[in-house]
Amino acid sequence: MKYLPTMVCVLTLYVMNAQDTHKQELPYAEIPDYPEAYTPGSVVSRMIDGLGFRYYWATEKLREKDLAYRPGKDSRSVDETLDHILGLSKVILNSAMQRPNDRSQANQEALSLQEKRSQTLHNLEQASVVFLKSDSLEDHPLVFKNSEGTTKFPFWNQINGPIADALWHCGQIVSYRRQSGNPFPEGVNVFTGNQKKQ
Repeated sequence: MKYLPTMVCVLTLYVMNAQDTHKQELPYAEIPDYPEAYTPGSVVSRMIDGLGFRYYWATEKLREKDLAYRPGKDSRSVDETLDHILGLSKVILNSAMQRPNDRSQANQEALSLQEKRSQTLHNLEQASVVFLKSDSLEDHPLVFKNSEGTTKFPFWNQINGPIADALWHCGQIVSYRRQSGNPFPEGVNVFTGNQKKQ
């Protein structure tokens, strides 16, 4: 029993370290090295990497005040916009994995900011890896399934649909957080894909 307090301290430190490690494990704090060759799959992969990088920094250190911010009563809040981007990341990933988007399934339970960020960023990372190895984008249509049937769209709709839409909403979050008094983190360079150390 005399070792119990020591064990509790060690376990507490382990859990805290694991949480810090988990935070560091989120992809896209920096954009990955670019592919060696230009192929349809590598270009799409890079587009998704750019989205992941922008999303990472647009959502870094958001506060409760930022999450609740909405520019008008008919607008989505930042938190609702994050839910939408998470949904878009699932559509992007499902296309990469050649799976349908099943609209008949119930909505997911409410997630914390950390859970939304983690799921979104990991979805994008996984999709990027798959597309990087893809020889044909025609093999990755968008398929939507609901109680009335299935609808299929060519990959072109992926570019002007979910990918472009998610980029659009990342820009909204950057604008909204600035309006709520929490500007985009300093030193982040979306051209080079890194953050200059302060």
